Amino acid sequence: MSKKLIVPAEVKVCATCSYWDGPRNVDTELRVVVIAESCEGECLVCGRSCQGLSNEPQVNSGCLWEHLAPDQPASKGN
Repeated sequence: MSKKLIVPAEVKVCATCSYWDGPRNVDTELRVVVIAESCEGECLVCGRSCQGLSNEPQVNSGCLWEHLAPDQPASKGN
């Protein structure tokens, strides 16, 4: 059984990016992401595999890291 890590959603690693397609559980109320220690997924921007704990925003200047927070509802104009 692999170890599970709890990462604050504000930490800029691949697992907390909305463009990362890997195995994770997101608790929006507590604002944490739970991943396996060695999980791997695909970056939908770069189109390549990367570890959930990769710090891509600092390594790759082409990274488009985007926070996992849900989008705000669009305001309706009257």
